[in-house]
Amino acid sequence: MFEGPFKSHPRQSTTGVTAVILAGGKGTRLRAVVSDRPKVLAPVGGRPFLEYPLRQLAAAGFRQAVLCTGYLGEQIQAAFGSAFEGMRLAHSQEPFPLGTGGALKLALALMASESVLVMNGDSFCDADLGALWAQHSRRAANATLLLAEMQDGSRYGRVAVDAEGRVRSFQEKAGTERRGFISAGVYCLKRTLVESIPSAVAVSLEHEVFPQWVGRGLEGYYSRGRFLDIGTPESYATAEQFFMVNSL
Repeated sequence: MFEGPFKSHPRQSTTGVTAVILAGGKGTRLRAVVSDRPKVLAPVGGRPFLEYPLRQLAAAGFRQAVLCTGYLGEQIQAAFGSAFEGMRLAHSQEPFPLGTGGALKLALALMASESVLVMNGDSFCDADLGALWAQHSRRAANATLLLAEMQDGSRYGRVAVDAEGRVRSFQEKAGTERRGFISAGVYCLKRTLVESIPSAVAVSLEHEVFPQWVGRGLEGYYSRGRFLDIGTPESYATAEQFFMVNSL
């Protein structure tokens, strides 16, 4: 039985789990303020933004991560190399834009575990990744989406979850301010589902893959954590203050 929002769960080790960070975006909307580097290297508090999700993974016990890169991916490899705070890093650079799903499928050979934790490299949710992983493992879900509560979810669209914790639908951006839970860009996925993504074509996890998985073991995990997305100049401008409050 799904216990509802915000219930704590026993820990399960994340040591042998592969984490994947999707870091291939061009950051077109940020070009006015960050034009010489990939979006995930945009400076925040004197550090590249990507350092924050990497530190979150390391703090949660992950010991191996794959960086799925694209635009100027060589800059990411130069900045982080093959290790970060006790984690081994591997790099998978797409030859052309493959979308979040296509980039994930390209990196499949670098994933060593039967389920993986996937996160967007241009957003951050101050959530307990260990508790997310514990729910995913305990319920043997095919996929578990981290859900963040937003006072105004109009920019993102909302995720509808039933009383048993199963994702029932994805609601498009409403255009009007409305409180609700959104996908926070962090997912636990069974390897078999990653294998089902088409190869060598551009595919979006959010818009093409996840809607097809509704009713096939796709579940939600509620988080109280604050959420940040640096995709626009306006949201990027708030990032430094965000991490002053949520220091890692």
